[in-house]
Amino acid sequence: MDLDRALAARGTLILDGGLSTQLELGGADLENTLWSASVLLDDPAAILAAHRAFLRAGADILITASYQVSFEGFAARGLDAATAEAALRASVRIAREAAAGAGREVVVAASVGPYGAILADGSEYRGHYGLTHAELASFHRRRMEALLDARPDLLAIETIPSIAEAKALVEVLAGFPGARAWFAFTCVDGRTIADGTPFAEAVALVAASPQVQAVGVNCTSPEFVEELIRVARGACAKPIVVYPNRGGGWDPQTKHWLGRKGTDLHDLAPVWRTAGASIIGGCCGTDAADIGVLVSRLD
Repeated sequence: MDLDRALAARGTLILDGGLSTQLELGGADLENTLWSASVLLDDPAAILAAHRAFLRAGADILITASYQVSFEGFAARGLDAATAEAALRASVRIAREAAAGAGREVVVAASVGPYGAILADGSEYRGHYGLTHAELASFHRRRMEALLDARPDLLAIETIPSIAEAKALVEVLAGFPGARAWFAFTCVDGRTIADGTPFAEAVALVAASPQVQAVGVNCTSPEFVEELIRVARGACAKPIVVYPNRGGGWDPQTKHWLGRKGTDLHDLAPVWRTAGASIIGGCCGTDAADIGVLVSRLD
């Protein structure tokens, strides 16, 4: 289902929550460099079950399990390019299978995570990789092509920490003129993305692309989201997407969140909608139960 059409029909769309969080509730072990991608390889039925749990909770949009899938990351684990490409395609296929049984139209958004995700050292929350523009573009182009071949409704270009990576991604996206996407940045406060670039500048950059259908934030502390929505509203006229985590910081050594505040997103979601967000969900630390309560509060 097209995102613009879904927004026109429903006004507010509900995203799913943290796929990794839901997988861990089901017993998945994610303490490895491939994270949720390891479950995609070893237990695709668990991915399907997690998607279905979010749909039962009332989610209108499913984000695929492709965040951590890359040719380079798989190669580092001794897995060939064919395996990486098959995993990317499978992530969309599994989400489609879940959506087919929902009894309503569901948007399938193929996750395109940042380069830092494959490093498994928390780099996606800093954004300084030491790569050239061409290297970043090459990294994203290969997997974006594989994902688009699987025909998702759009790309969820998410957890982007730097303006340099955003520029490379906009360029790559333009090479697939039929593709549509949203961009979600990870921010350190109410005005700045992870690499220190003003959020308004990052929003304006990506929103200038006619292929970008929505702009916003994800995996950012909930306390900053209301202000970030207002900044985004001032920088562009496109729909705003927000799916923060529960607060705290990611420890790449232990592979756990530290200092998590336990913020109830469903208490803040009506505030975010009033501020201008029209696509609302959760990221790390939020499960299907959280999304269910969020749906009831927004209803």
